[in-house]
Amino acid sequence: MPVRARSFIRKMRGGAQAHLLEGEDGAFYVVKFVNNPQHRRILINEWLACAFLRYLQIHVPETAVIELTSEFIENTPDLYFSVGSRREHIPPGLHFGSRLSVHPDRVAIFDFLPDKLLSKIENRVDFLGALVFDKWVANADSRQAVFFRARAKTWTPLKGEAPARLGFFAQMIDHGFAFSGPHWEFRDSPIQGLYFRTAVYNDVRSLDSFQPWVAMIENFPVEVIDSAWKEIPRGWMNDDERLLEDLLEKLLKRRSRVAELIQQVQRAKTTAFANWR
Repeated sequence: MPVRARSFIRKMRGGAQAHLLEGEDGAFYVVKFVNNPQHRRILINEWLACAFLRYLQIHVPETAVIELTSEFIENTPDLYFSVGSRREHIPPGLHFGSRLSVHPDRVAIFDFLPDKLLSKIENRVDFLGALVFDKWVANADSRQAVFFRARAKTWTPLKGEAPARLGFFAQMIDHGFAFSGPHWEFRDSPIQGLYFRTAVYNDVRSLDSFQPWVAMIENFPVEVIDSAWKEIPRGWMNDDERLLEDLLEKLLKRRSRVAELIQQVQRAKTTAFANWR
């Protein structure tokens, strides 16, 4: 069921010109709109990427379809894009939302941490899994993440038991340029998908450091892809169904290449994995 937007909080940085909105469920969502400046397909990329990353047990926002009613738009004068010197209005309908894991007025969310804290992120290994994923989907952007302090309520078998203490956690965000963004193709480059602070890769010693994610992608279930594809609102497609089917078929064929793509990073940018032996 879509979540209706209830109130405008603020505009967000970035090329998609997302807005932070509160939903009628009381949660807060970073919302990207169907007519965003980067392209309608960005919403589909976000939806699929988050579904796939959740299967890989990598911390990403919960996603939702956000409904903007005509009444909400009429009563929200700050709801628009800036395109040069003019304003472009956002249409009513269904849009993409990434749910904030913490209350934005109660818990600070950072997009940068000093090196001293970067090494203490409780789920730092998520950066390794995210890189494997980004190579698989040909993410044309650098790896984006945000950080916040929290106490883990649940943890995954990939990372061990939940720490009892408060700690910093990373959340992988902004997947609109998976599949080379709106181009829906696989342009491979060794430097794509890397996080700009390569200290997060200091635990990498060899290709084995990227397990179990290499194996998980090599055996990625077709059912997970089909389920995510079927949940995409049809209004986001705009007659792209066949193109998306072709894209996902190519993605399945790329499962066997992820190890090779990681090795290409190591050969082309040796400083990325300083402790590779």
